[in-house]
Amino acid sequence: MPKNQDLLHLAIAAGERGAGYVRGVRRPENPGDWGRKGQHDFVTTVDREAERQVAAMLLDGAPGSVIVGEELTPQSATADLVWFVDPLDGTTNYLHGYPQYAVSIAAATQGELAVGVVVDVARSLTYHGVRGGGAWCGDQRLTVSSLGAPGVALIGTGFPFRTPELLPRYLRQLTAVMGAVSGIRRAGAAALDLVDVALGRFEGFWELSLAPWDMAAGTLIVREAGGVVTDDKGAADIVKHGSIVAGNPSIHAWLLNLLTES
Repeated sequence: MPKNQDLLHLAIAAGERGAGYVRGVRRPENPGDWGRKGQHDFVTTVDREAERQVAAMLLDGAPGSVIVGEELTPQSATADLVWFVDPLDGTTNYLHGYPQYAVSIAAATQGELAVGVVVDVARSLTYHGVRGGGAWCGDQRLTVSSLGAPGVALIGTGFPFRTPELLPRYLRQLTAVMGAVSGIRRAGAAALDLVDVALGRFEGFWELSLAPWDMAAGTLIVREAGGVVTDDKGAADIVKHGSIVAGNPSIHAWLLNLLTES
């Protein structure tokens, strides 16, 4: 089994290769060229080629590992080393030229998150975390916000656009959170939303329906920045299809309780 630092270097190299491809290729501007995985859920040849390049680099660097990714292998997998790959988190943003999209890569060893890398493609910034080693952007260590009062908190969120049956529940939660905090933001790329928690820009974040490749890397980065990440029932094992609640320790506890009551 490769050491965590070796996995980190491999994930950074693969993430930056994928980001370089996305950044350099012509963006498909014609909606006729946009495939659909579901209502409001687009996919393009850019997503698929980015994942192919990322997956090839990861598997070449760590033979015997398994990829769980959005475009090529959207199934669960068990192995000593599993990579969770989202080659273009925020596809709709990308298609409209809205600069909030990322390549997200996480490694889990023996079933536990070990490494997380999120590359902000439009801004050419790479965020990473390694279990027990902190969260970083270059030589800047990331630390969650120290603000603990909900009334001054800025909270990120994501809409349940793939699961409209969750919308009534989400709207109740949105109403409750909106009435208690200073602001709510929805930018449309969960990996970068979680990075914003780790950076202290958001005091908290929640979403009702994500895939493991959406949240795995960001989860590790938030935890290594001193934050707390669970599902909406408070369980820490969240790298699966489902909900997420993240934040600094104070806001996470408050937000989790409010969402439960809503």
